[in-house]
Amino acid sequence: MKDPSFRRSAALFRAFLREGADPATAYTLLARDAADQVERHTPLRGKVVVDVGGGDGYFTREFRRRGAQGYLFEPDPAEIGPGQRADTVVADGYLLPLADGAADVCFSSNVLEHVADPHTFLGEMARVTRPGGLIYVSYTNWLSPWGGHEWAPWHYFGADRARRRYERRTGRPAKHRLGENLFAIGVGETLRHVRGRSDVAVLSARSRYWPVLPQLVPRIPLLREFATWNLLLILRRCS
Repeated sequence: MKDPSFRRSAALFRAFLREGADPATAYTLLARDAADQVERHTPLRGKVVVDVGGGDGYFTREFRRRGAQGYLFEPDPAEIGPGQRADTVVADGYLLPLADGAADVCFSSNVLEHVADPHTFLGEMARVTRPGGLIYVSYTNWLSPWGGHEWAPWHYFGADRARRRYERRTGRPAKHRLGENLFAIGVGETLRHVRGRSDVAVLSARSRYWPVLPQLVPRIPLLREFATWNLLLILRRCS
């Protein structure tokens, strides 16, 4: 799918809406799309790719399919699928069991909003990436329509209220709790942080899913906090 395009955005949005019933289709499509975005900057064949927080391993499997040496690091054993357990390291993204510069590409999709200290997390991704290598990180910003995850968009009226509404409506506990496993991360603060780092250079800062001019919205203060939906950063590790 051409990126950006309305066709691509519509296909990803349809897959997202069916994620609960058909996660394999949704995440396989998203993994292919993410790998395409990485390969705009570097070929994957023969590269060492570290997937941080990749859960069931859809992204890692796609990287391997394209000839990369893919390694999955996931902190929560409950998120790891049965077919992926033998090839996964249970490890915290704050302290990866890797030497400095071990990876050609360090990848993280929709994880940053789930960590309490995103700056430390990004610093660890930079540490394990070799000079000249790529860092791919995307996350759902809190004030986007999907910032509350399963209880969105009611998070605009307060996280506790939104969570309680979800639990009343579904009859089951919410997976996410603000301040425990979901955090109110913004766009502007993250952009300022990565641009202020001396160990990375920003190659791309864009909305991951926008069909037109995806680089424009993250440049506009205030609007970007609501309209970016999902911020994608592609960084180059500096010497």
